[in-house]
Amino acid sequence: MGAAVTIGSFGPGAQIPLQGSDAGTAATFALASAAYRDSPVEAILDANNDWHKSTVKTGKMPKLFRPDLGEAFSRAVQVRMLGGARKALIQSFGADPRPVVEHCLAASGIRKQRDIKLTLVTAVCGVLFLPGLLLWLGVIYLRRKAAGSENKRNSALGTALLVAAGLFAALVLVKLPWDGLLPNYLRAMIVAPVIGWFLARRICESTAVDLRERWTALLSGGIGAAIPEAVAKDPTDKAAQELQANLNKVSAEQLSNVAFYAGPKGILGMGTRWGSWVMAEELVPQAGKEIHDFRTWDIIRKIHTELTLLERGALKTGFPKPTVKHWIVSPVGEGADEVSRPSGDNIVNYEVKPHEIQRICNDQQFGAGNRHYLGVQFTMWDGQLVLTMMVTVTALHHTLRVEVTGHALGPVHGFFGSKPKGKSKEVSKTVRFWETREIKLPLTDTDEVVRQAVRAPLTWFPPILEFLGGKLVLPEPFGLRHAWAGQPWRNRFMADDALRMATPVLRAVHAATIKALDEHNVDTDRFTSRALGLAGGAADASPKKADLYDA
Repeated sequence: MGAAVTIGSFGPGAQIPLQGSDAGTAATFALASAAYRDSPVEAILDANNDWHKSTVKTGKMPKLFRPDLGEAFSRAVQVRMLGGARKALIQSFGADPRPVVEHCLAASGIRKQRDIKLTLVTAVCGVLFLPGLLLWLGVIYLRRKAAGSENKRNSALGTALLVAAGLFAALVLVKLPWDGLLPNYLRAMIVAPVIGWFLARRICESTAVDLRERWTALLSGGIGAAIPEAVAKDPTDKAAQELQANLNKVSAEQLSNVAFYAGPKGILGMGTRWGSWVMAEELVPQAGKEIHDFRTWDIIRKIHTELTLLERGALKTGFPKPTVKHWIVSPVGEGADEVSRPSGDNIVNYEVKPHEIQRICNDQQFGAGNRHYLGVQFTMWDGQLVLTMMVTVTALHHTLRVEVTGHALGPVHGFFGSKPKGKSKEVSKTVRFWETREIKLPLTDTDEVVRQAVRAPLTWFPPILEFLGGKLVLPEPFGLRHAWAGQPWRNRFMADDALRMATPVLRAVHAATIKALDEHNVDTDRFTSRALGLAGGAADASPKKADLYDA
């Protein structure tokens, strides 16, 4: 599921249309829904996994300026993935990161429109009548403090204070003389903050309903992201063109054929390595013949052809379509907080050129440097399960080694799949007081209206908001998909799919290897025996922590 914008149209407010791709929509939409959520920002910490943990940085005045989850998530993702000085991204296998970024932009746009309205209401009904605003805020503060007290006398006193303030306001409106500037200002000073309060609450409530509708729609099948600022209004609109260029970078980096191996964390983005099968035998010529010279790339090409034919067979089994791709894997430290993608003449749009891939496959098999892998990937369960089998062929003296490793990336944490729940409470019926009924409550309470109204004027100064209220800190090295992925072994069917996938892939790799060796006059008896033994073991495979060596 991808997205695109037609630059040729200069109409404002265009909506980003959806396009099809191999990425699963369920995982993509689940991650995108976080941009519209109004939960506390700390709720996302429950979705942390063993390797990648997001954190929440508390601000100096969190009670007034704290962000909710949607605000913090949208801001963090936009800065991390679209910022001018951003670091390299990890590919999001099984999902498409661009629509997630676009929904973060769309959600921020909706909130910015809300904040413009709240700022105008605050300026007109609050700043112009500041004494009255301070008076009402003082009464509300004392009322809230008294209501929270365990002393019933203090609680009653708070209620009496609020009633007295209301009587005083009525007295000012009725008893003051009608002529003169000062009496009229005093009346407006009392009334304007109350009117502004009702307007602010209505604005906050309508925006909350809109955001929740989009949240629900994403988890129910998906919607497009409306990003007016991404559509150029005229050929000189540099801001829209720059935004489009940054979005295109996200899409290009998603298609990169460079991956990173981080020790026990495995290949970043693919999940931990759960299985490994090695076929290593001596190269012996067939009787009466000499071995024709060949290189590891010749074996890899045969394996590539065989893997692309996996979905074809005599039985209609519903075997998923594989994605076969050559990978260049670069080593990084287990605790590395960033990765850097290679650059130079051999790199185009974050991808290593084919001739450089072939060179690495043939020459860089030992010692320092990048390594070549041939990967076959299956995206299943609508993007919630990504199975990757990586094949590497190496040759040392007269020994050929073919290694197949299995990687499994589990589903997005269940937190991202939860739909919004309306606020309600149970009350006793008026007549049948022994029975109860449920009544719906507004989505935005008093504290939430105050929080949004206070944050609104600072929307155009995000660093100040983060300093005062806090922010979400994303795990590094960052990739949208693997940052909140769980283990597939907790789901029986997903675990079965991962284990069953190993056998046909392993047999295809071995068959292609033996066929290539036969063509170069290599005696394949030992390879065939070894392949049969490995295939038998793969039929009874069980997941292990293959990247954790017991040494």
